[in-house]
Amino acid sequence: MTAFRTLAIHLLLMMAFAPTGSIAQDRLATCLRCHGENGQSLTPDVPSLGGEPAQYSLIQLFMYREGLRVAPAMNDVMKQASDDDLRALSDAIAKLPPPPPPSELGDSERLARGTNLAEQNHCNICHRTNFSGQENVPRLADQREDYLLKSLQDYKSGARHGYDATMAEVLQPIDENDLSVLAYLLAHAR
Repeated sequence: MTAFRTLAIHLLLMMAFAPTGSIAQDRLATCLRCHGENGQSLTPDVPSLGGEPAQYSLIQLFMYREGLRVAPAMNDVMKQASDDDLRALSDAIAKLPPPPPPSELGDSERLARGTNLAEQNHCNICHRTNFSGQENVPRLADQREDYLLKSLQDYKSGARHGYDATMAEVLQPIDENDLSVLAYLLAHAR
């Protein structure tokens, strides 16, 4: 069995049997200091957490705790978290409101190009047509554009590892300009 399948089974068992607790509120307050009030980030390169599916958040928190995903602040905060803590925190994150769409409509040519790229690369299948995410797939709609671009670049370069290779494979043929167009589209999703 691959390490990623073992990870997925462990996480599913955590979700099925772990009780939620008040620890989530304490840890959530810590999270919101960087990720913004109600999970709406105002900090460059820091994602909004609002609207992320619980299963996706659980996987990411687990990866931070285990050092499979590296961001020193996140690794430090998660290193002492129990499975119950991770479950409670991911459930609390899922209850935060998603980020609102930007007030401006955006550049119609870039949005059209981004839509074509998303369809060509099947982004709208895993992440849904409205990019709201589902289960273990993140919400991308209305996320911070700078964070989206950095994430796309990191997946493509191999600096960021997912729990499977899908993102790296999908992004390999996409050039830097088109990564920027995809990030723009996702940040302006309606």
